[in-house]
Amino acid sequence: FKDLRVADVRDGMDWVGYHHYGTVDHSIRPLYRTRAIGIARTARYIPYEGPVPRCTGDEYTDWVKYYYSEVCYDPWVNDIKPGDFICIDVAGVDVGLIGSNKSRTCKKKGAVGFLSNGGGIRDTDEVIRQQIPVWCKFVSQGMDQARIRYIEKDVPIAIGGVAVYPGDIVVADGDGVVVVPRKVARDVAKYAKRENN
Repeated sequence: FKDLRVADVRDGMDWVGYHHYGTVDHSIRPLYRTRAIGIARTARYIPYEGPVPRCTGDEYTDWVKYYYSEVCYDPWVNDIKPGDFICIDVAGVDVGLIGSNKSRTCKKKGAVGFLSNGGGIRDTDEVIRQQIPVWCKFVSQGMDQARIRYIEKDVPIAIGGVAVYPGDIVVADGDGVVVVPRKVARDVAKYAKRENN
């Protein structure tokens, strides 16, 4: 898939009979004009059910430590391998799950980009300056606490009307995102290259 554009890959998907599958909804856009190609590494979060803590200040700091160790942690970060495209189902929640620190850590481990079906991104000035590719529905200000809960990793998830399985190929650029099922990836690449020439 090296050097292939989203449009080329979309053509390749058509050539193998996936006309109506793989294109992530157009509402999920790049944070800035860039491109990335990688292997899907998935994680799933759901809205936090509560209760919201009734404390502030230092007591809130203590609750946040509990929250990040028991409720909203990110074990998938430890599993990242070079070439991984991080695909996160945040259930459409307006939450900044990925910020400048976490995205930089993931990039150092070899992550090539991020895809989210909600906000999932904050600290956008720094993320852009660090040239970390992100495709999401909107930008979020809020931190994770009392907003979202980690559920599982390396499972099928849904983003923008497309099922994303661990190991699928994710191709993203200014035209959006297309997800290629691993089982047809070779044929899709073959026909996409033909169309590209």
